[in-house]
Amino acid sequence: MVFERAKRIRFSHCDPAGIIFYPRYAELLNEVVEDWFADGIGIDFRTLIAEHRLGVPVVRLECDFLAPARFGDTLTFRLAVSAIGGSSVQLAIEALRGETPCLRAALKIVLTSLDSFRAVPIDELWRGRFAAFQAET
Repeated sequence: MVFERAKRIRFSHCDPAGIIFYPRYAELLNEVVEDWFADGIGIDFRTLIAEHRLGVPVVRLECDFLAPARFGDTLTFRLAVSAIGGSSVQLAIEALRGETPCLRAALKIVLTSLDSFRAVPIDELWRGRFAAFQAET
């Protein structure tokens, strides 16, 4: 299963040339991960943080910028899980303008205790939720 979310490119995302300023992609990627947790995994970040005292910081981010996206465009972000480790999850996210890929990103997030700031093992409940979005190999 792939999680999809459409995002409109706003004026605030763009540089003076009217294309997405590349650091804004990091913010958009974080929004997509947050949306995936809420609408795909079934737990929003507020509950994850406040009640479970867990976070999912990005410890690795790699991006390929393939085509410019402009102010007013709508990009479809597609998220899939590429690997599940002991305490980490690797995500593959692409952003498309229609059929044109604009961005491909690989993110590694780590399930982390907000009390100790240390990685925690992914138990079977979390593993099952993440695995539902795992890309077929």
